[in-house]
Amino acid sequence: MWDSLVPDKVSDVFQASPSPLSPSQAANRRTLYLVLGFLGFMAMILWPSFMGQIHYQRTRSELRAIRDAAAGAELASVGKLFTTLARVIGPSVVNVTSKQRIRSLDDEIAAFHGDVPQGIISESVGSGVIVESGGIIITNYHMVANFEEIDVQLADGRRFDGELLGADPASDLAVLKIAAENLPTAEWGDSDSVEVGEMVWAIGNPFGLDRTLTYGIVSGIGRTGVTDNPIQEFLQTDASINPGNSGGPLVDVHGRIMGITTAMVGRDYRGIGFAIPSNTAKNVCQDIRVSGHVERGYLGIDMRPLSPQATRWRGILVAGVEPQSPAAMAGIQPGDVIVGFNGREINEANRLALLLTRALIGNEISLDIVRDNEPKQILVRIGRRPRD
Repeated sequence: MWDSLVPDKVSDVFQASPSPLSPSQAANRRTLYLVLGFLGFMAMILWPSFMGQIHYQRTRSELRAIRDAAAGAELASVGKLFTTLARVIGPSVVNVTSKQRIRSLDDEIAAFHGDVPQGIISESVGSGVIVESGGIIITNYHMVANFEEIDVQLADGRRFDGELLGADPASDLAVLKIAAENLPTAEWGDSDSVEVGEMVWAIGNPFGLDRTLTYGIVSGIGRTGVTDNPIQEFLQTDASINPGNSGGPLVDVHGRIMGITTAMVGRDYRGIGFAIPSNTAKNVCQDIRVSGHVERGYLGIDMRPLSPQATRWRGILVAGVEPQSPAAMAGIQPGDVIVGFNGREINEANRLALLLTRALIGNEISLDIVRDNEPKQILVRIGRRPRD
């Protein structure tokens, strides 16, 4: 019985195993494998290009979105800011040309023989800005100092003879008057509110190029020591200031005057320019309009820097006191060390001189001093600085 069952099981096993492929089936299978392999190979080659096309299309979409945004109202208004400023401040900026006839030896010889001397015309070209519609213009003093003729050209092309109402060499500012009415004016800004990093624009006539607008930021405030004058302080900017810009305005984002451009480092623009703060320029302009000159505060002391090794105090040494001066009347003595002015710390003579120029004549201020190593506070009434 067992023998009869074994052959049946064996036969069942052989019948269940797959039958061998025919030659045609084997060939078809090999063809299928080759096609799949070829497709895989082509996919490896074409895949980077396909992904690149997708990336390219995505980039194009992003660029299209950026262009659409740039054409939108927000960014368009930012771009229009520059052109708007040029339209707002440009008409109030003038070209100032100062002329002086220089007599040469040939002219003197010609005059000796009764001939008319020709002379050489020396010209200085700069800028100015109209601050009153009746023809009041502020510019730099060095632009008009010692010149015989002042020619002022407006933005509309009209030319006028400029009359020098007054000048302040200490601040390098001068005020001119032309015979014109209803002129476009620039608005004064508050230079004490300026912070480093604020955007500013300078406009003037560099190299005779009328109403050139340059852009930058406020790089520094309260800069002293730029010139030899101890009472001068400046706003520093990287807006391009070149020869011919002198006397033109430095304006903020609203077109308000924040400074009067006056100086640069070196003969050519190097990324550093300076402007007289608007509050200083405005006060000088008002004083000249009222009295024809600028009045400044006066104490009547001879100041000397204090050596750090001499004492533990930091301040200014009073080396001398003028008789009958405001300082003498208040009881200040030689040897005193001034360490404060109306609560503001004083470390150098330039700082004290600058604060005095801003103090109102007749006002009483407090001086913090040190006498015999003892701190004291003295009240002093600001006097008027002698005109000379």
